[in-house]
Amino acid sequence: MQIYKVGGAVRDRLLGRPVTEVDWVVVGSSAEEMQAQGFRPVGADFPVFLHPRTGEEYALARTERKSGRGYGGFTFYASPEVTLEEDLIRRDLTINAMAEDEQGRLIDPYHGQRDLEQKWLRHVSPAFAEDPLRVLRVARFAARYAPLGFRIAPETQALMRALSESGELQALTPERSWKEISRALMEPRPDVFIRVLRDCGALRELLPEVDALFGVPQPAAHHPEIDTGEHVLAVLRQCAGHDQPLSVRWACLLHDLGKGTTPAGEWPQHVAHEHRGLKLIRAVNARCKAPRECQELALLVGEYHSHAHRALELRPSTLLDLLQHFDIYRRPQRFEEFIQACEMDARGRQDQERRNYPQADYLRGAAAAARAVAVQPLLEQGLAGAALGEALKRERLRALEAYKASREPAPRLAEDETTDLTEQSPG
Repeated sequence: MQIYKVGGAVRDRLLGRPVTEVDWVVVGSSAEEMQAQGFRPVGADFPVFLHPRTGEEYALARTERKSGRGYGGFTFYASPEVTLEEDLIRRDLTINAMAEDEQGRLIDPYHGQRDLEQKWLRHVSPAFAEDPLRVLRVARFAARYAPLGFRIAPETQALMRALSESGELQALTPERSWKEISRALMEPRPDVFIRVLRDCGALRELLPEVDALFGVPQPAAHHPEIDTGEHVLAVLRQCAGHDQPLSVRWACLLHDLGKGTTPAGEWPQHVAHEHRGLKLIRAVNARCKAPRECQELALLVGEYHSHAHRALELRPSTLLDLLQHFDIYRRPQRFEEFIQACEMDARGRQDQERRNYPQADYLRGAAAAARAVAVQPLLEQGLAGAALGEALKRERLRALEAYKASREPAPRLAEDETTDLTEQSPG
């Protein structure tokens, strides 16, 4: 039995990055021998075992053969005769096909170290094209390592394009796709993930609603970047730069889907795109099986992001309706994430990345004013049921009227040319 450290742990050590997870490959052993030594089997499709003390994964060296469609369309063969090189060649990228022996010596039959040094994401063998999930994986690695200057090798791009055109991506399960998409959105450059998918044709297959945004113009006065798809990528860059959670990043990816349905004759205006986008957001949420919190925030941001951009102009009654819709009294965090998503949207515009967004603090203050209304005095008046609800609504409206009055800006001097995002068009 020979044990090798493989994959990401080897790659990240060579890159000087923190190693957070270690995988091992066992050559020259069998499932029976592993269990006899106390390893616990966990692999349903192929022999993977947990170390009896560390809990780390140890997999028997194996080969694989394409036997059907999609990520799961493979048969695996594991036996003591399978070599380390045979195990490594089935991996996706050369930088993931390196190993270290128990003395720390590097085994690199497919030149992964050279590609690390030259910053190439390159497939190991033509078998890469047998697994459609690898299109998403390579795009995710591109999003992770873009800040280091990594790029995808042309021959690998060609295989990704062929996979996208083959229809194999349609065989991926929503669970597998979402795992890659969600991880990619949390990488340092989630916009690179979307661009790579688009460049190889995979975005059109997986997220056609997002793909449809590219080439759709917006008013230059409010969106100097013009192209809606480019705007969405810029918003994702802002999300990563501000360390936003997954729910915010997902909502930002989908917030402008309605613009993809605007008739070309109405460009660059997108009247009621918020409402038109809701059906598309629901469709993407369902198809990807996104978690509930991601689905809910995406719909709310899609419908109300223009309200946030116009927050300082909203009437107190409209502001109260907005706060009520978000259930800010029981779910304050969801409203905070909405504000963050809208700020990322506002900043994701050419030359406006560092502009002030006073709407954020204004909305937080409005929510605080509404929450500060006490229920107890109304209860002491004997109010209950619908009457209590109406009285509480009236008191909150008064609180918001007072809040808005307190925030009214002083008259601006003629020579004051200061501007901020309050003056920007919604969307």
